[in-house]
Amino acid sequence: MLSLSQNDIQLKQTATNKEDAIKALAASLETQGLVEAGYVNGMLAREAQNSTFLGNGIAIPHGTTDTRSLVKQTGVKVHHFPQGVNWGNGKTVYLAIGIAAKSDEHLGILKQLTKVLSADGVEEKLKNCESESGIISILNGEAQLEAEFDTDLVQLAFPATDLIQLTAVAAGLIKNRQFAGNGCVADAIATGATHLGQGIWLAKSNQDVSRTALSFVTPTVAFEENGQAVKGLIMIAACNSAHVSNLGFITQLIYTAQADKLTTADADKVVSLLTQETLDGSTAAFKIRNSHGLHARPGAMLVSVAKKFNSAIQVVNLNGEGKPANAKSLMKVIALGVKCGHELQFTAQGDDAELALESIGQAIADGLGEGK
Repeated sequence: MLSLSQNDIQLKQTATNKEDAIKALAASLETQGLVEAGYVNGMLAREAQNSTFLGNGIAIPHGTTDTRSLVKQTGVKVHHFPQGVNWGNGKTVYLAIGIAAKSDEHLGILKQLTKVLSADGVEEKLKNCESESGIISILNGEAQLEAEFDTDLVQLAFPATDLIQLTAVAAGLIKNRQFAGNGCVADAIATGATHLGQGIWLAKSNQDVSRTALSFVTPTVAFEENGQAVKGLIMIAACNSAHVSNLGFITQLIYTAQADKLTTADADKVVSLLTQETLDGSTAAFKIRNSHGLHARPGAMLVSVAKKFNSAIQVVNLNGEGKPANAKSLMKVIALGVKCGHELQFTAQGDDAELALESIGQAIADGLGEGK
């Protein structure tokens, strides 16, 4: 797990170009005793191979495999550029994270960072951040950017016979995770639930909430409330706007008359349905043979291939958490934590879906820029 201190962060830095920014980061890594002299050459060489820009104003400069011997200890240094640095191709970096990694442990660092940095609104928050503690808060996920929702917040087939019971259970799941208190539970029950359609109901509260979260509960047997079917209930406890994107996915399911997907899914699928776009299309699975997994360079190559096609493309690490990610987002691909031997399943939806999967498979077979 990445542990940042205020000493790892340098605020209000300036650089005329990305090369100068990388040299400054390398100097910080060397001064900290994380790398030996010469590591900077690996960082510059890595940048020349393929840009380390991830998106959202963030870059992750790091060395090549040839310069890993110069790494004394795995760690990071963070430079904050409030005025931005031109990273090429019209990309501007506001936060550069220099990485020193002795082996594949950098994949864990990248996974932790990218889970946070892939959330909407991060770029503006980092650009305007004025304290080391503020940056640490964002990078460590303490500044909430997405609503809490995982399989522990899903209760399927609960023996409830009315909406009050379902609401109490749903709010209780959130309370048990300490995202809200008794006041939230009481308020949700007192306010009552709203029928969204197709048997899906919504309960909500902004009382006594410390962290925005969702939960989902289904009854063992569907019943009726005021003449409307009750097949499932979504609970939203909100103290900020982190749940807005989830509302969009809920609305889309109702609008497209696909609520039955939600009420017949297992817990993992429920989380996917309420946290990201779901694709129905062609699928294919490929094994990653790169010796160091999908670090930034092969990851960027994979994303580059996916972006050539109009089809929407998602990827799942079958040896990981099993959560789909946008195959056209480098940060989300790296966040999958793919290591050598892991199998990736791709789903493509669109007119060129079959060609997209074929091209992705070929690129993986060719080594994603690192040779077979």
